[in-house]
Amino acid sequence: MSKKTEQMCCCQEMSCKVDSQGILPDSIVRFIETCKKNPEPQSQLIAVLHQVQDHFGYLSPKTMDAVAYLMEIPAAKISGVASFYHYFRLVPAGKFHISICLGTACYVKGAEAVLNKFREELGIEHGETTTDGLFSLEVSRCLGTCALAPVVKIGETIHAQVTPDKVPALIGHYAALAKA
Repeated sequence: MSKKTEQMCCCQEMSCKVDSQGILPDSIVRFIETCKKNPEPQSQLIAVLHQVQDHFGYLSPKTMDAVAYLMEIPAAKISGVASFYHYFRLVPAGKFHISICLGTACYVKGAEAVLNKFREELGIEHGETTTDGLFSLEVSRCLGTCALAPVVKIGETIHAQVTPDKVPALIGHYAALAKA
């Protein structure tokens, strides 16, 4: 490699490092640097991705690339881990995050029909966000309120004994809140 090529690669690498550090907050960059001092830094990847998602609300391609560069892990591996685990979001959450409980009590009492009605009304599948950015739809295995089944959590509010016919009113209520 010529000296000029070597200098160019070095400059590009420095630029990548600066760009990656600029994408992620300092606290996450410091956490990654701490992880890299461990014998198996890759074992901290999920913890790093949790921090990124907690900060940004989801894992964008740009933030995953920054993590890949700073942790020296192939971007494909980062993407694979992020898409494999149900916890990670790859699209921004809506203003109103809807979680339908599909735990045993809720499921037995009709939660699947409630989920289907939300899908129909919002025009999205679970894991997606409406095009207007108002609603995102998720499923949960248990929200811990089995006596109120079936339950739907919208934001931090639990809605009890939700039936499919109550779904349009719930969506309308939150859509009106967004306009207020």
